[in-house]
Amino acid sequence: MNNIRMLLADDQSLLRATFRILLETVPGIEIAAEARDGSEAVAQAIRHRPDVVLMDIRMPGLDGIEATRTITGDDKLSAVKVLILTTFETDEHVAEALRAGASGFVGKGINPQELIDAIRTVAAGDSLLSPAATRSLINRFLAQDPPPRRVAPALQSLTPREREVVVLVATGLSNDEIAAHLGISAPTAKTHVNRAMAKLHARDRAQVVIAAYQGGLVQP
Repeated sequence: MNNIRMLLADDQSLLRATFRILLETVPGIEIAAEARDGSEAVAQAIRHRPDVVLMDIRMPGLDGIEATRTITGDDKLSAVKVLILTTFETDEHVAEALRAGASGFVGKGINPQELIDAIRTVAAGDSLLSPAATRSLINRFLAQDPPPRRVAPALQSLTPREREVVVLVATGLSNDEIAAHLGISAPTAKTHVNRAMAKLHARDRAQVVIAAYQGGLVQP
């Protein structure tokens, strides 16, 4: 298995050094580059194509949210995942980050093992680190606008089984939980999720959740 290549984006050099020291001791993780602000994060993402960007929200100039939006909006960086790191763990910041295309979020108070687990989770494409946070977030922010009267065309392209799986993803279930719920194998559940992601042009599960709610397939 290839190493997870990381880009550390934070305006505080001490924090970047701390994360580098921690992560360089972890088998399977390597630091590809660092960035002091959002603009540099975008430039380094283009140059190094990391697997995961650990992105602070509050940075001078281009902030972490806009940097995330720029990275996730670049087709050439479609494989790059962004994990937001913030001292401001409010639902609003999380919602902004996910709308911008982030794959997950962690607070700066996270313990080392939780951070390592979060990086591996996001690198694997299994976003939104807490099912409860998924439901709360979607209900409060992503579903504030009136739901569409009809299911969006992209969602209409899904097979009945894929729609069923997308609904379960939108409630925060993992592949194993989806498999148990539907009485199918975990690999089959993963296949359905991956096919739905491809049809929805979703970078990861976070984007599937957003598409399900904003597209009218799931109601809050």
